[in-house]
Amino acid sequence: MTTSFGTTTGTLTPTDPKIRFQSFTGLKSSNSIALTRNLRVFPLPFCTPNLIRAVSTPLKPETSTAEPKRSKVEIFKEQSNFIRYPLNEEIYTDTPNINEASTQLIKFHGSYQQYNRDERGTRSYSFMLRTKNPGGKVPNQLYLTMDDLADQFGIGTLRLTTRQTFQLHGVLKKDLKTVMSTIIRNMGSTLGACGDLNRNVLAPAAPFMTKEYKFAQETADNIAALLTPQSGFYYDVWVDGEKFMTSEPPEVVKARNDNSHGTNFPDSPEPIYGTQFLPRKFKIAVTVPTDNSVDILTNDIGVVVVFDENGEPQGFNIYVGGGMGRTHRQETTFPRLGEPLGYVPKGDILYAIKAIVATQRDHGRRDDRKYSRMKYLISSWGIEKFRNVVEQYYGKKFEPFHELPEWEFKSYLGWHEQGDGALFCGLHVDNGRIGGKMKKTLREVIEKYNLNVRITPNQNLILCDIRSAWRRPITTVLAQAGLLHPRYVDPLNLTAMACPAFPLCPLAITEAERGIPDILKRVRAVFEKVGLKFSESIVIRVTGCPNGCARPYMAELGLVGDGPNSYQIWLGGTPNQTQLARTFMNKVKVQDLEKVFEPLFYYWKRKRQPKESFGDFTTRMGFEKLHELVDKWEGPVQSPVRYNLKPFADKETYEAMEELAKLQNKSPHQLAMEVIRNFVAAQQNGKSE
Repeated sequence: MTTSFGTTTGTLTPTDPKIRFQSFTGLKSSNSIALTRNLRVFPLPFCTPNLIRAVSTPLKPETSTAEPKRSKVEIFKEQSNFIRYPLNEEIYTDTPNINEASTQLIKFHGSYQQYNRDERGTRSYSFMLRTKNPGGKVPNQLYLTMDDLADQFGIGTLRLTTRQTFQLHGVLKKDLKTVMSTIIRNMGSTLGACGDLNRNVLAPAAPFMTKEYKFAQETADNIAALLTPQSGFYYDVWVDGEKFMTSEPPEVVKARNDNSHGTNFPDSPEPIYGTQFLPRKFKIAVTVPTDNSVDILTNDIGVVVVFDENGEPQGFNIYVGGGMGRTHRQETTFPRLGEPLGYVPKGDILYAIKAIVATQRDHGRRDDRKYSRMKYLISSWGIEKFRNVVEQYYGKKFEPFHELPEWEFKSYLGWHEQGDGALFCGLHVDNGRIGGKMKKTLREVIEKYNLNVRITPNQNLILCDIRSAWRRPITTVLAQAGLLHPRYVDPLNLTAMACPAFPLCPLAITEAERGIPDILKRVRAVFEKVGLKFSESIVIRVTGCPNGCARPYMAELGLVGDGPNSYQIWLGGTPNQTQLARTFMNKVKVQDLEKVFEPLFYYWKRKRQPKESFGDFTTRMGFEKLHELVDKWEGPVQSPVRYNLKPFADKETYEAMEELAKLQNKSPHQLAMEVIRNFVAAQQNGKSE
């Protein structure tokens, strides 16, 4: 058989319905990267002149001299014996770090190599480990294990992420295998938490026992299982090949093995991923109508369960093409919201997901990783062409999208009934960082009452399965550790998020997690200065670089690091995370933020429509007008001085509080509210709800 190819911009176009692929079959020895290859022939599911079908490295015809350009990471993947080599040797060397290829491969195992950027001179390397917890579910045993590992091998803190996982920072290379194997042996996994494959699948963290929420969580579990790597590389490296696989539902196994429409690599250890896995990271979220706790539109795939009038699941609406990452000063990179693809019956969801993944796998760019996310494929093709190609892998037409009610952001903080007689308690954790007294207290409560927990997409924690009789003692001990009922937390903090950034993230340009506490206090001070009430709030998100891990492009006010102590300001997101923000200003120094905040908040207070959010206000006013207001700002119009006596018994108390507040760089009202909240939380114990 002779096979001819036409190449355009790095893609291969077959002119014969059968095509030969080079198939990687392993390394000749552990000391050699010489590759053994064979040829495998299989029919394509369809053949059209503009089809791209290049997952493994295509065999070049003898007459061709040019090979499609591929990124360096694609070469590392191809030569790795399914993500094993050279990592399986590098982890045993005496150096504190691993080589370039292994640095890329260890991501698939759920880890990033980092170094402390606060330190000068010789780099002190360590590793960040990220768990994989579909829907944020964390069994009691795993939580206690992660708590122990943070103290024994990490930096003494746990980090809750925006994708419902743990991050464990500061693990030394010599301890990697011990930590990884301990997680695996205690009901956990880090497999696929990073790397070019499906990441952690999001679902609402609230442990409601309703049909809707249970079905959404079950769907998230099944999608996560469907797209879990199958070749065993993870267990080979960290537990010497010992398997810790849980039983899978038969429908997952059936969907994974089905190749009736050409989605699989026959006889491959990785039937869906092949040797090359996906072009880049891939993110999926599942939710129920109205519940946008998962930022549904920011994912590569957003799955929404559709129910009938009796609450019975009928099928799924599917969004595609969301994604946050971008690169400064490159307008061809951008954040993007997912858009409707169509509806599928409930029995078809795994096949539809697999068809979408196969489309991205075979057609997504592999030459330049800046453009390798699925959002760029859809932006290039348009949704109609993308749908047509996916339908050929799926074997069916998508049905029309079902109408959905308005989305709401739901935090699930405070006390709620699960629906099975037990309670759950949602705890706000600033920036998801658990450490110090908070960490010790959470450990005691979770261990004493044998609680399971869940991590939310907003970096918070939910304690599950609490008996009514435990509510008061748990409330008391949590409050003493600073874990307060949300009514005693500044509303700005409740919806704010930041990525870790400095000192360990290698991509950080400026501060995020370490900088946001001061930024939020300054925003609150501006609120007070311009006359906004304490109960009023906006969604603020801060990232140290443009990759968007804390999803700043969905915020009403997003701060994106674009230089040392400098931020790009994004405006126009909405409280329910359904509208993309836009760039408002560049290179605003951190010390100059009030020069922008004051006029924006002042005019929001005075010119907003009834119940108009800050994000909607900035969109309605338009950036040209807002720039004009900022440029001409000379400060708020001063009204006659009068004391705000509401928190105080008399003028003397106010003046005394004012003196104390100055010492702490706060307003009297801020300090008074802190004192009142702490007093109520400590004294009233479990009386508050």
